[in-house]
Order: sequence, then structure tokens, then C-alpha cells
Amino acid sequence: MGSWRLDVGRRRVDVGWLGLDAVYLAGARAVVVRAGQVSVRWTICSGVTICSTPRAGNGTGRVGAGEALAQESTVRLSADSEIRVVDDLADIPASQWDALAGDDPFLSHAYLSALQDSGSAVARTGWLAQYLVAFTGGKLTGAMPLYLKSHSYGEYVFDWAWADAYARQGIEYYPKLLCAVPFTPVTGARVLATSDALRVQLIAAALQLARTSGVSSLHCLFPDEAQARLFADSGMLLRQAVQFHWQNRDYVDFDAFLAGMNNEKRKKIKQDRRRVRDAGIAFEWVIGNQASEAQWALFFDCYQHTYRLHRSTPYLNLDFFLRIAKAMGEQVLLVFALREGRPIASALNFFTQNRLFGRYWGALEFHPGLHFETCYYQAIAFCIARKIAVFEGGAQGEHKLARGFLPVTTWSAHWLAHAGFSRAVEDFLIRERAGVESYADELNERNPFKPD
Repeated sequence: MGSWRLDVGRRRVDVGWLGLDAVYLAGARAVVVRAGQVSVRWTICSGVTICSTPRAGNGTGRVGAGEALAQESTVRLSADSEIRVVDDLADIPASQWDALAGDDPFLSHAYLSALQDSGSAVARTGWLAQYLVAFTGGKLTGAMPLYLKSHSYGEYVFDWAWADAYARQGIEYYPKLLCAVPFTPVTGARVLATSDALRVQLIAAALQLARTSGVSSLHCLFPDEAQARLFADSGMLLRQAVQFHWQNRDYVDFDAFLAGMNNEKRKKIKQDRRRVRDAGIAFEWVIGNQASEAQWALFFDCYQHTYRLHRSTPYLNLDFFLRIAKAMGEQVLLVFALREGRPIASALNFFTQNRLFGRYWGALEFHPGLHFETCYYQAIAFCIARKIAVFEGGAQGEHKLARGFLPVTTWSAHWLAHAGFSRAVEDFLIRERAGVESYADELNERNPFKPD
């Protein structure tokens, strides 16, 4: 995509959308550029201050040509280093991106590209990509998966009450900036970089972008704890929540897993599995790159059908899943439930050498225990067979505790531009954190396993 390019003296600055309307050179007068809807390169050069004004419609107006801007931000990197905003991951070499992402399938170039190229996470669906990237000597050295959001769907950290509070005061909560993997409540790195110093610089750049672009807020969802602390050190508010993860204690088989549970929970799981078996339902595992297009279409039918039963619209489309199958199918486990040889349900999981992530499921028929077997017990059996250490069961779900999943703390970080609301949210988070910690303690007291 194109961009406006402004040459001032010897210093060249690229200006993109996201409300970036003015460029200052240190000590020089303001030059205002109306970038319109042209996307998206925001280059921060050494010694250059890039200023921006809020987007139209947020009630604060737009600075006119020659007017001084209320806020300025300066980021100084070395002579051969720069930070940019890009709106298309195709502009970034996959090998360089993946070298930073490591083995996290959800941060891979293939996964994020599939979300965008399939139309699942794009501006039309409320996810405008604004990847914050750092280059040193022409090579990618840092990145943040950043999106401009017009809603809070698909995030799994719920701020709807905050948006409602803004609305009741006549203040716009959207757009907001979000650092996250769309539709994916999985903990991982959110600031990809070759050094901690660069991670801090990227967080500072994201905060500066939020301050100067007129958005209401910046949020980072599901960072690992170490990175959550970096966000906190940068002045963002931390929020805690609880997920449920299964731990592989070197089980030789599923019976060995059951043997470690207390009698009540062991009997419950056996009852779940017996109901499914008595209904004549069998299961098949298929690795994603070995699945036929018809099998992928069947999975999607199940996934889509279950959303529709709940009067909801799926976030992802078949094109996304087919792209995943082609690009990274070796990291996907499809579980099919068959009754009398006919598929009736399916679940999709991603996996690495050490972790399995339960993501999506759907069923064409209802049978007692089918959800637990398809989504949990089959995945546990796969982890035991493959010696995978951890199975992350996804967001929420206290019912997982009785099936061998234990509570784990998750994190998010938040910055709100409005000082009054920021103080109110900070107070709320202090009280919420005490409740979350008490809840986690209560869950651990109901541990389903026998004492060691």
C-alpha cells in the first residue's frame, strides 16, 4: 500500500494513517500533512519528533495547518535503527518474523497472515493491523502485534463495562489500540525483540502512539508474566485472571492419569467416557497437513453449526482454516467423533513439542459427555502419547477443574488516556485482583488429585 512521504531538508519521514497528521523537526515549525486513509508507515528517525492529532469524531477536534499540537512524542534510536507501523505482514520477511516469534504457533507469520488474508481479522471486522516493528541495519529486530479496534469482541479479557462507563459519560471508548493475537486467549510473548532494551523501547513507542493518535486506550492481552512486568514498569495497569491447564506428570497412559485423581473425580470421568462409548461413538486423530479438504470442511461445518446454535457468528471462516492447513498443518491436531462411521463432531488443537492448545470445536449432534471427550479427554490422550507437557484448555471453564485441569494465572496490561477513568480502573483492578487471588486459592483447595 502507498504512503505519504514528506521530505524536510535532509530528513525524510513517512507518515501514515492512524491520525498521524503533523511532523515536527526538532526546533523547526510544524508542518501538517493530511494523510487521509493512506496506510501505514510511521518511521521514527533519530532526532525527529513525530506528533499526531486525534482522529475526527473523538470530540477533541483536529489541529489545522500551522497550529501547534498539544502533545509531542520523541523516540530516538541509533542512526541505523527505526520503528515503523505496518498494516500488512506481507511487508515483513516471514523468516525474520519467525526468528523473533520462536515456536509459538499463534505468533507465527503464517498464523497472523492467515487471519488477515482470510478476512477474519481486518478493518472490516474491527481489527485494523498496525504492527509496530523495529529494524536495525535493515533487519527486523523487534515487533508487536498491534491492532486498532472498533469493538471488544474476540479478546477474552472483558472491558465491556469500561466501554459502557465511557458511553454513559459521553466519551468514546473506541477506537482503542490492542496488542494481542486475535481470537486467541493463549499466554505468550507480546513484545518480540532481540533484547530487553528494545522491548522497553517498543512498549514506549506503543504508548507514545496511543497518546498522540487520539485513541482512548492501549491494552496488551495474555503476555507472559515477565513481559507483563515490563508493561507495568512502563506505567500500565496489570490485570489478572484464571485459566485451567492440564499438566502431564509423565503418565504412561490415560489410566495412569486417572489413578492419580481422587475417587469422586475419577468416577466422574469414567462415567463421561462410558456414556460416549455406549452411544457407539469412536474417535479419530488427524494431523492437519494430512487432513483432506473434505475433512477440513467437515470440521468447519461442526464449528459453524455450534456457533449458530448459540445465535452467534463465528470469528473465523473456512478460508482461514485451509490456509492454516497448508502453511502450518503439521502443528494442528483434528479430532473427529464418529457414530456408525459418520462424523458428528470435531475439535481443533494446535501443538508444539511441549504444549497443546485446545482452540475450537463443534458438533452436529448432542450426546452427553461428547464435548468433554472430544475437546478434553482425546487431547489428554494425545498429550500422553506424544509426551507433551502441558495442555491449555482455553479461556474460562471452571468445569475443567474436575477433569484434571488446574488454575493458572493469566495477565493483561492496560493504559487509559482519560486520567479520571484510569484512576477508577486502577482502583477496580486492585479490588478485582484480591478476588481473583482468593478464587484461585479456593480452586486449589478443590484440587481433584490425591495428595502427593
